[in-house]
Amino acid sequence: MPGTFKRSPLKRPERPYIALGLEGSANKLGAGIIKHDSDGSTTVLSNVRHTYITPPGEGFLPQDTARHHRQWIHSVIKDSLKQAGVEIHDLDCICFTKGPGMGAPLQSVALVARTLALMFDKPLVGVNHCVGHIEMGRQITGAQNPVVLYVSGGNTQVIAYSQQRYRIFGETLDIAVGNCLDRFARVINLSNDPSPGYNIEQEAKKGKKLLPLPYTTKGMDLSLSGILSTTEAYTYDKRFSQTVEPSPESDTITPADLCFSLQETVFAMLVEITERAMAHIGSKEVLIVGGVGCNERLQDMMGIMARERGGNVFATDERFCIDNGIMIAQAGLLSYRMGSVTPLSETSCTQRFRTDQVHVAWRA
Repeated sequence: MPGTFKRSPLKRPERPYIALGLEGSANKLGAGIIKHDSDGSTTVLSNVRHTYITPPGEGFLPQDTARHHRQWIHSVIKDSLKQAGVEIHDLDCICFTKGPGMGAPLQSVALVARTLALMFDKPLVGVNHCVGHIEMGRQITGAQNPVVLYVSGGNTQVIAYSQQRYRIFGETLDIAVGNCLDRFARVINLSNDPSPGYNIEQEAKKGKKLLPLPYTTKGMDLSLSGILSTTEAYTYDKRFSQTVEPSPESDTITPADLCFSLQETVFAMLVEITERAMAHIGSKEVLIVGGVGCNERLQDMMGIMARERGGNVFATDERFCIDNGIMIAQAGLLSYRMGSVTPLSETSCTQRFRTDQVHVAWRA
């Protein structure tokens, strides 16, 4: 319960520990090196990332994304080691994303992790992608016992910790919020550089009209496929124009108006289910993780709700919100320090690896 102090089972290290984390569950390929020192401090030694970017109007296919990862992983790992000033021999373990994610990209990165482990005789630690986000978010922000809103291209969950598990209180019933935003960005032909979600956010700042869209929270869960379909339907409305400037007086509907309406409605739904979880567990902290967590409007809306409850919102910038290797290194090293390693025979990847399946041994 909040306010109840429990001693962590994770003992202070007697010597420094260093881990390499490899992430490649979607279109971001990352390698990060983290250090847990004997004084209890944690240091990010390097955090290198390369993104597979497709042309406007196109998504990224598993086969093409895996090809990108195979092409770039050597240079990403090399740059990560160089920035950290360490050699592979200095590592205590090699951590990799076991799932969830896209099958072919996951397998491509796991294969490299296995190869390095065998070549340099290093233990492997398979990491749940979401737990990586949470642990890096907790480390960077200092949040103690937050309700976690995990929002990304493949996942949308409201999570709280209890009895060495990250419990899922609510989640999407169909598509993830990042997938919803990315798909609409393709509909209106926004660029994928640096990311479609970021460009939706910038376009939404120009919007002048809040158009009616389905508001579909269902208890602690929410549904996003209907709101995407309705927003797309507006692009076939005779009032829709991609060339007219947004105006509150005009009857015209612009892409900026649609981006604004989509963001406001979806984020309001996320705030609602997060507030329910806060009330349920009695927490006054919200930690936003995942790629969509970079969105400043989402942070603002969540902040208003949290302040009204006398609470705080914690979020990180794009270095740690967007998929990265350092979060895998952090979660993996915590697990490794508790004595957990992944045998080579169990290093296969899984596209469906739920957050609440992980035994969080390092927390009380």
